[in-house]
Amino acid sequence: MLITDHLLLNYKRCNRRTFLEIYGDRQQRDAEKDFLIKLKRENKTHIANVIQNRWNNSEDGSFFNCQKPEASRRDWQLNTAQTIDLMKDGADYIIRGTLSISFSQWQTSLENDFFTDKLTSQEQSLLGEIIFTAAPSLLIKQPGKSIFGDWEYIPVSIKLGRRAKPEYKLISAFHAQLLGIIQEKIPTRSQLILKEHNDYFVNLDVWLTKVQSVIAECLIMLAKRQKPEVFISRQRCSLCSWHGYCYQAAKLANHLSLVPGVTPKRYEHMQNIGVDSFESLIAVAENKLAEILDRDIARQLKQQALAIKSDRPLVRSSFNLAGTQPIPSGTFEIYFDIEAEPERQIDYLLGVLLVDRTNNTETFHAFVAEKPEDEGRIWQEFLDFMALYADAPIFHYSEYEVDTIKRLGRLYDTPKSIVKELVSRLVDLHEWVIESTIFPVESYSLKAIANWIGFYWRETSGSGDQSVCWYDQWLITQDRSLLNLILSYNEDDCRATRYLKDWLLDFLEYQRKQLIVNG
Repeated sequence: MLITDHLLLNYKRCNRRTFLEIYGDRQQRDAEKDFLIKLKRENKTHIANVIQNRWNNSEDGSFFNCQKPEASRRDWQLNTAQTIDLMKDGADYIIRGTLSISFSQWQTSLENDFFTDKLTSQEQSLLGEIIFTAAPSLLIKQPGKSIFGDWEYIPVSIKLGRRAKPEYKLISAFHAQLLGIIQEKIPTRSQLILKEHNDYFVNLDVWLTKVQSVIAECLIMLAKRQKPEVFISRQRCSLCSWHGYCYQAAKLANHLSLVPGVTPKRYEHMQNIGVDSFESLIAVAENKLAEILDRDIARQLKQQALAIKSDRPLVRSSFNLAGTQPIPSGTFEIYFDIEAEPERQIDYLLGVLLVDRTNNTETFHAFVAEKPEDEGRIWQEFLDFMALYADAPIFHYSEYEVDTIKRLGRLYDTPKSIVKELVSRLVDLHEWVIESTIFPVESYSLKAIANWIGFYWRETSGSGDQSVCWYDQWLITQDRSLLNLILSYNEDDCRATRYLKDWLLDFLEYQRKQLIVNG
């Protein structure tokens, strides 16, 4: 059994995923998403660029004694042997190498019984089959003392993330631990290089201990075949290839993680008072729930469960229905949605649905950057269009549109008065939903809510992530059908926003009248 650095990275994020990678039926995995393939490709490019920029010979473009094993990392045994040979030879830099050790080597290096006293003899027998492997982005030779001579190596992990996440630190320390066992000298440091090429040095005094603890937990889980409980975390699970399998398990169990607002930490607190199912959340008294959670959160979770059980929306108990002005309306209304490419830091489509309430018409306008350098042009075209309807409220769903208008204004030196006036017209329907209404849904995304109230997208495979992939492919192929898919998806986002605004306005007005009738 191979315990790889990738497996441990996943364990830090979701221990159930690691279990399924070892014991799960791979035929039950989802097809790999285009966006994940894109991220993997960008990560490889990022690693190559960092190494090229930092460790290349500017005269001829070659690396300073930067060597790599001839064997592919897929042949981890041969690659490991060749990596060690390069370290013995004193290569200054080693790329695409592999570090691997047996469980017995790991156990001996720690000079203790690790955790074997917690396992039966049969479970312990599994440990003898375990091999730890790691694939650091780079190994760098340093002065020092090791089994190889008057030098040692330090590991470098190059990541696309913008900050030193705990899982990055854990893996960086894991690399240091394996390297320390191989060269019989714990490295003096372990280095992370992140998105902006900024460096971070991991505190090995802290993280080596954490690595040992995490591996102990992971191996106990695997040796005992203890499948972790399912928990659907909307952002963290979205790109996982086991998402469909786990989601079906959660639906079958009516699991509390499908209730919006139930986070892993809140779920842990709720279990302590016996609230571990949808039924028990319905049954528990609000006061009892408020003893372990904030009272407003307790009330919100109770309402959310009731909405789901009855399959009907509710006015949030915290919302001042009688004293809040209705959602703004106008003769002309604008519905606004953006498509953006985070890697290129470009907003490539500013989509606008213009609604004329007097004539009962709607027209979609797409300001699209067919190449990244067109962003400034479409921004100005967008501003010119908005100036034609200066009194029209601008509806959107999420804070991103506000942040983007401010960003583009700064980037293209737009007068502050124009940006300020534009921002003042924005109406965030997500904010209205969160403040006013409990929907019987599993997620408060625009798609989840719009689907529930009866709106459906024409592109069933469409999503924000997929739009990014379509745009990337468009830039490469210039296939107009890809651009048309983006436009269709964005137009439906705008139409869904309009559909939600009209529905929410009617719903809250009806509830307000009922409040008056009932006194």
